[in-house]
Amino acid sequence: MTEAGTTGKRPVKRRQGPARGRILEAAARRFYADGVAATGIDTITAEAGVAKMSLYNNFDSKADLVTAYLGARHEEWLGLYRRRLDGAGTPRDAVLAVFDAYADHAGLAYEHGFRGCGLLNAAAELPTGHEGRAVVRRHKEEVEGLLVTHLRELLSERAEKAGDGEARNGEALDEKVRDTAEHLAFLLEGAIVRAGLEGDGTRMRRARVMAESLVDGL
Repeated sequence: MTEAGTTGKRPVKRRQGPARGRILEAAARRFYADGVAATGIDTITAEAGVAKMSLYNNFDSKADLVTAYLGARHEEWLGLYRRRLDGAGTPRDAVLAVFDAYADHAGLAYEHGFRGCGLLNAAAELPTGHEGRAVVRRHKEEVEGLLVTHLRELLSERAEKAGDGEARNGEALDEKVRDTAEHLAFLLEGAIVRAGLEGDGTRMRRARVMAESLVDGL
């Protein structure tokens, strides 16, 4: 059995006990701080305070653990986004809630400081075909999809107030929504990469201001 391989057999059902949580939390700290490739199973089990067999009782392999870590990080971001969305009173606010959630993620306490998007960092280390890369791709697609949803609500609302039914339902509106969502997604990605290099969330806050200006100018 190797760290990156599989065990050759898959249990019918994984246990969801405290050991799994400790392993996943330890892996999250080490993968984010040190990188996926540089973090071995022995490091994770030592930090989690569990035996190596306990890890393999909960995860098929290191690859399986990496995928679980990425899924957990996605859920962590979704939690931040949902809290921001709860305070969004308008579709405009909902668009900006996506940016606020990214800034909140950047503002979390990290052992060795903020190093950018943990999902992208991990994906850069993973080989083509690794399930973890698919998790990261789905996360980014979901974020852009949220922007599409909120932008469509915003522009439809504005068209309705203006009495422009054709614009509200037409292809031109859909194209504008998709293009703007892509623009905002690119802005997010660029900002978080720069924020990771610089070690703080300043670029995320600047991206939020830019997004606000772009949305208000639609």
